Parts: sequence; structure tokens; C-alpha cells
Amino acid sequence: MNNERTIALLSQERFDKLQTARVVLYGVGGVGGWCAEALVRSGIRHLTLIDYDRIEPSNLNRQIVALDANIGLSKVEEMRRRLLAINPQADIIARQEHYTGTPLPPGDGIYLIDAIDEVTPKVQLLYEATKAGYRVFSSMGAGRRISSASIHTGEFKKVSGCPLARTLRHKMKDLQRWPEGKIQCVWADGEPDAESGTIAPVVGAFGFKLAELVINDIII
Repeated sequence: MNNERTIALLSQERFDKLQTARVVLYGVGGVGGWCAEALVRSGIRHLTLIDYDRIEPSNLNRQIVALDANIGLSKVEEMRRRLLAINPQADIIARQEHYTGTPLPPGDGIYLIDAIDEVTPKVQLLYEATKAGYRVFSSMGAGRRISSASIHTGEFKKVSGCPLARTLRHKMKDLQRWPEGKIQCVWADGEPDAESGTIAPVVGAFGFKLAELVINDIII
């Protein structure tokens, strides 16, 4: 993979930090797929993808990994194949599994990105990831919006105006699973534009912003 333009922007020293960083990404759907691609194209080599789902026709409108030709196949395996086509030297691990709240191995120095949208697994993941010492980044709700103009970034405790964040806080209270460390988030404030649905520009913007946060944290 030719990284001349990335190195010209970042410097060789910063690029080397991206090459050695280790990232774990939960959720390879709308937000997660765009995030994964941005990470690898920017220089991340060690990336673990975790998602239990398979590609469905309803994914075609917004998920980068979804093609008419691969409907029914594993999202993580297809994402891994795509990323290796971009950088054959990358170390991409694909795990087709559903997170069920089990404790995570020690995560000192490892970046964990949460791009899942099921509330209970998301709460459990954020709790276990912060408890295990990962550097945690999370996407709040990207659905039901037709514009990315209201996207913000910041620590989870400062997220406001996001319906998903409100739901997560209620579930954290119910389960007594409050995060034990900081979580950097991407969210959009204000009420959604519709009762259902998603489009590629908005979920893509969330995914790219997540990747940007992680990259900038790594190269500091």
C-alpha cells in the first residue's frame, strides 16, 4: 500500500505510531464499516473486527461492505477481504460473534471502538471495556437523520440531546453498569428527522469522525 500522502501530512514518526497501534472494532455495519475502511486507508495495520451479522438486502443503502453479490455472507469476513485488498500487509482478524457481556482481556494501550446499536450489549461492552482499561470510542445514534450538520464529539458524560444516549443511561442505571473510565463519543443532538431509516452520508460521517478521533489520539 502506498502511504506517501499520509506520511507527507502526518510525518513518518506519527505514521509509525498508526502502524503499531492495535484497534478492536465492535460492529461492522453502517458506522463501523466506514470507520474500518478509514482506519486502514490511514495506516492502521492491526485491526480486529467483531460482528455476528450477515449482509442483508436492507444493508445496501448505507453499508460499505454490502454488495448485491455478497448478500448472505458474513460481514466481518467480507470486510476483512475488502481491507486486505486495500493493504495486503495488514493484520486483520475477523470474529463472527455476538457480544454477550463477558469480561474482556486486559486492554492497556489497545483502542476499542463501539459501533454496535443494540442497547443492552452496548451498555455491557462500554462497561467491560472501560473496566479492562481500553481506550474507548463509541458511536451514538446515527439513524433517523438526513443531515450530519449536528454531529458533535466529546466525552460520554457530556453527550446531550441524543435519544440513544438517554436510553443507554437508563439501561446503565437498570443494570448498574456505569462506565469505569472515559468514553469519547460521536453523536448528533436534536430530535431525529424521521421515525425510522438511515442513509449513507450520515452513517458514513459518524464512521469517519470515529476514525478521526482514534487516529488523532494515536498520533499525539
